[in-house]
Amino acid sequence: MKTYNSILLIFISLSIFSQSIDVINPSKEIGIDNWNIVNDNVMGGISNSNLLITEENNLMFYGNVSLKNNGGFASSRLGFKKGKLKNVKGFQLRVKGDGKRYKFRLRENYRSSNYSIDFETNSGTWSNIEISISDLNPMFMGYYSRNAKNLEIENISSLGFQISDKQQGKFKLEIMHVKALY
Repeated sequence: MKTYNSILLIFISLSIFSQSIDVINPSKEIGIDNWNIVNDNVMGGISNSNLLITEENNLMFYGNVSLKNNGGFASSRLGFKKGKLKNVKGFQLRVKGDGKRYKFRLRENYRSSNYSIDFETNSGTWSNIEISISDLNPMFMGYYSRNAKNLEIENISSLGFQISDKQQGKFKLEIMHVKALY
């Protein structure tokens, strides 16, 4: 009985201190508005991408990456008010991919750099991906930036997904949810 009470106390403590909120959860109609698509056509490329809500109420980021005209990336961004992520320590993603590598990205308004981390997907399989804020790297135009200021999570005003790194062809990333972890 003593062991059971100890385990129960640990479980209750963990659930009190590990809170989360949905940032994207289409089944609850959270994070489905205020998206922008930014593809390599801003630099002359011809890649394309789009977003839709699936019949299962998941967000689908899909399209085609082309390397023509020095292209090679497609991205989507969810904009929100600065301060929304204040005190966030990390994120949990529930995604189903196509076996390709994607980037999870955070960005401040009017800043040229962003903060990102790559994650792998398994074709047709749902995965839970945990991302700590400390794992995000400052990036500028796809390259690590030594000159970027440190990430200040309270100043972030968008998050999103990107496919790049010469992964040409069709892609599809399904997102069940993104949770902010405190």
